[in-house]
Amino acid sequence: NAATKVASNGGKNVCPTSWHVPSNAEWTTLTTYLGGESFAGGKLKEIGSTHWLTPNTGATNEMGFTALPGGSRSSYSGTYFDVGSYGSWWSSTEYSTTQAWYRGVGYEYASVYRGGANKPNGFSVRCLRDF
Repeated sequence: NAATKVASNGGKNVCPTSWHVPSNAEWTTLTTYLGGESFAGGKLKEIGSTHWLTPNTGATNEMGFTALPGGSRSSYSGTYFDVGSYGSWWSSTEYSTTQAWYRGVGYEYASVYRGGANKPNGFSVRCLRDF
């Protein structure tokens, strides 16, 4: 229904109809399926150094996710940083009233990290098909 769609997109309609921004729980399901946070990052990252800095540790793109290092945008200064080094993706789940859960990967490790980040930060968004 329309109310669920708006809630799953944070009211921003960032995903097309029948798609949604994954929740924190859906991200956890993915990282668990991939063997846990310690290994999941490599299995999601694009292989090679076309976009990633070397060594791009553990990159296999086993899931076909092709995670790219889009970096992020600071909510304080508006500055873009870490392009080529790190990629971060929002979840649709609040961490607190001012923050939301996100997942990230970096060039120097095979893990996925997670945490809460200020909602005005600029991170990437990945849309997941509704079932």
